Amino acid sequence: MKLDSKDWLKLRTPLVILGVTLVVIALMLVFAQNYSEAEEKLMQAQQNLLSTARQRYQSSGLEKETISEYLPQYQVLINKGFVGEERRIEWVEALREQHKKNKLFGIKYSISQQEDYKPSFLPSLGGFALHRSIMKLDLDMLHEGDILQLTESLNAENAAPFMLRDCEITRLNAGGALGNQLVANLHAQCELDWLTMREPASIQAPLVP
Repeated sequence: MKLDSKDWLKLRTPLVILGVTLVVIALMLVFAQNYSEAEEKLMQAQQNLLSTARQRYQSSGLEKETISEYLPQYQVLINKGFVGEERRIEWVEALREQHKKNKLFGIKYSISQQEDYKPSFLPSLGGFALHRSIMKLDLDMLHEGDILQLTESLNAENAAPFMLRDCEITRLNAGGALGNQLVANLHAQCELDWLTMREPASIQAPLVP
């Protein structure tokens, strides 16, 4: 069947409508596909956020359990003066008290400026910073047990932690008494490290001892 100009004229409007309809359908398909992809990305982003929030919640729960478990022990370290600012006055008072209590011979001491301390046996402190202040002791002794008695007394339950790092002992005389008076037989020059730990800046907060 051959179409003449009149037939094409009659078909023009339906063809235009069909063409417009096809274009609209194509555009709708493209829009639907783009919308579906956008919704899928949005859903994936929401799932990622949900997963992150769930992990944070679980981590927060573990952190709370850890804090609850170790907070009393941590508070003890604060009370002892191990965590926080150094307490030189308390160190000196403890030294004088134990010197008097144990009835030792004369003793001289000096404390150096605080410095960073990174011992090899503590490769990682989890963000904490360890410091030490070196105390030098010069004291006369009746026997070697005097220095042990002094350090053991200083290492009391509520005392700040320290390490006896070096001790040089020299003999003064062979006797242990002069008349009715005891005299020093030995002289000790010792160094001990008073240790202090600082909290990471992210968790520093005033805690009441």
